Amino acid sequence: MNTTLKITKIGNSAGIILPKDVLAHLQSELGDELTLTTTPRGIELSVPEDDFAEQMRVAREIMRKRKRALAELAK
Repeated sequence: MNTTLKITKIGNSAGIILPKDVLAHLQSELGDELTLTTTPRGIELSVPEDDFAEQMRVAREIMRKRKRALAELAK
């Protein structure tokens, strides 16, 4: 799929409007969240993984508990 999108002003910000066929391809609808990832070729929009938020919560907890050990490893 190759679609050209126009950047528009939305309040004090800028945004793009996703056509219905793009939303259908992403299997998303109004109100859903998308993940934006930078790649060597530009950016990629995707649907977030279901368990990603839980994985990040666990990772942050481990990093908080093991702060000193991680600081030593980073040297």
